[in-house]
Amino acid sequence: MTDQEIIEIINASLVEEFELDAADLMPEVNLFTELELDSLDMVDMVIVLEHAFNFKIRDEKAIREIRTVGDIHTFVIGKLKE
Repeated sequence: MTDQEIIEIINASLVEEFELDAADLMPEVNLFTELELDSLDMVDMVIVLEHAFNFKIRDEKAIREIRTVGDIHTFVIGKLKE
């Protein structure tokens, strides 16, 4: 799977789960201030990503450092390449 395919799956999952506009999912967009997600949404995001990519996310510190859409992309791509 290419990085672009991974990004497309992530974005499609976020659009479906949080009813976001796909055009708003630019890498620099802040999840909290611009997309208005909150900490409970982050829990849902972890579950969505775990199901989409069939892996468990156990690194709470890394999740707490996610602030932008690009951070999600980088995190998942790194996780899949482990």
